[in-house]
Amino acid sequence: MAAEASVSNGLNGAASSTSPTLSLKNISKFFHATRALDDVSFDVMPGEVHGLLGTNGSGKSTLIKVLAGFHAPEPGGQMHFNGEPVSLPLRPQDFRRLGMSFAHQNLGLVPSLTVLENLRLSQIALSGGAMINWPAQKKAARETLERYGVDIEPWRRVDEISAVNHALLAIVRAFEEIREECEVTGKPGLVLLDEPTPFLPKEGVDKLFGLVRQIVAHGSSVIFISHDIEEVMEITDKVTILRDGKVSGKVNTADATHDQMIEMIIGRKLVQTGKAIPQKNVQKPTYAHVRDLSGNGVKSCDVEIGAGEILGTTGLIGSGYDKVPYLLFGATKAESGSLTLADGAETPLTEMSPKKAIAKGFALLPGDRHTQSGVDTLSIFENMLLPDIDEYFRGGFLNARAMRRQAKTLGAQYEVKPNDPDLPLSALSGGNAQKVLIARWMHRNPKLLLLDEPTQGVDVGTRDTIFKELTAAASSGMSIVCASSDAEQLAAICDRVLVFARGRLVQELRGDAVKKDAIAEACYGSLSAAERANQ
Repeated sequence: MAAEASVSNGLNGAASSTSPTLSLKNISKFFHATRALDDVSFDVMPGEVHGLLGTNGSGKSTLIKVLAGFHAPEPGGQMHFNGEPVSLPLRPQDFRRLGMSFAHQNLGLVPSLTVLENLRLSQIALSGGAMINWPAQKKAARETLERYGVDIEPWRRVDEISAVNHALLAIVRAFEEIREECEVTGKPGLVLLDEPTPFLPKEGVDKLFGLVRQIVAHGSSVIFISHDIEEVMEITDKVTILRDGKVSGKVNTADATHDQMIEMIIGRKLVQTGKAIPQKNVQKPTYAHVRDLSGNGVKSCDVEIGAGEILGTTGLIGSGYDKVPYLLFGATKAESGSLTLADGAETPLTEMSPKKAIAKGFALLPGDRHTQSGVDTLSIFENMLLPDIDEYFRGGFLNARAMRRQAKTLGAQYEVKPNDPDLPLSALSGGNAQKVLIARWMHRNPKLLLLDEPTQGVDVGTRDTIFKELTAAASSGMSIVCASSDAEQLAAICDRVLVFARGRLVQELRGDAVKKDAIAEACYGSLSAAERANQ
């Protein structure tokens, strides 16, 4: 690993010899017995794009939440901003005063509002209820967009503009939130960009990087968080890498190689594979064969699903691995593809719908349990037995008592706590709500269970319960497809793991290769495999 040196006057402008814009020292965070952050320290200099890399579970998300004031670090952690000591956790009023702003992964835009309203939201909110001078706001919005070379009509609704313009608008807004304060104080600001590029085409990434360069050219700094090492190497000056909550490396980007960064991310050298996709020989009898599946960013992939197999799909954010369950269920419309079951029945996936999928014995558990999986305002028993509600009607009346009894039994089986069927789903912790929703579909004994991040945001005990039930179901013959970014989860339950990159299936892991480190390594090596697949 190259030794640290001062930032060159290269890609992003001259380095400053003044104090760091942001300095973090000995930042730690415990969650019960788990140490999510362990004495994390690094500096971000004025006019610098500073990359933050690490696998899922490395501590990146926790560190972002500390910087956003959502988590208080353990005593002893220190933060300085432009040389000023800052008390932690940060308060909402601190960000504008200091000159800090965030563009989170979900961008934080309001689709039903116009570009103008989204861009000037803070200024409008701070107007104190005074009459809004819309012509003046429109003029200010246009000047702002022109300043950064962003060509968006201010009166357009956000849901009418492209994904590229969504990202550009969110970043312009983030910088504008601190620009005026920075001009008053004469001190640089800091914009934190959390995974801004996964869903952008190459030309969109180029536009976004142009905007980042403009920000740092004014002397402010950017923290750029990404899984895409190639992008990090293109846009950053320095990189801090986290692994298991600790800083595993700090490098000057110009002095580092792609493989060195991967080694610091996963803890060992990347082993190159000779083929993008090894020959697949499913050990278990084939339950379904998917051919030429395309849609929602997935590009012409073939997948075999074994009977009684737990098949994992994974990759970096934006790679398309998480789209597969929705395409197979018909929740997202496929552009092409066919599904052939073991009995010879073939279905064009362009014609698949959730109703048809359920009729075939399929079940889907989406990753967003609040808006797609469960209904927070309904009771546990209603959420758990909603798909089977027809079975509980007798003479035109709903037998709610029988539903409660069944829900109580399922609650005990899946260790739902508290096991009170009449409680609203919103009364449960995230992990217990997930147990309810998994019980809903497992109770139906589906032939094919499609899962998206089934243990996201749940505790270790809940994970074990879910793993136990999934493994038992597969042993009884159920086929399971699990889309997940959690390499440890995939290693624990999967027979095979398919790795995606840029919409393509590029690698299959089976047998001894289905291990946490090997899965993480395959994900970070997947972009090179995608390039070979496109040749």
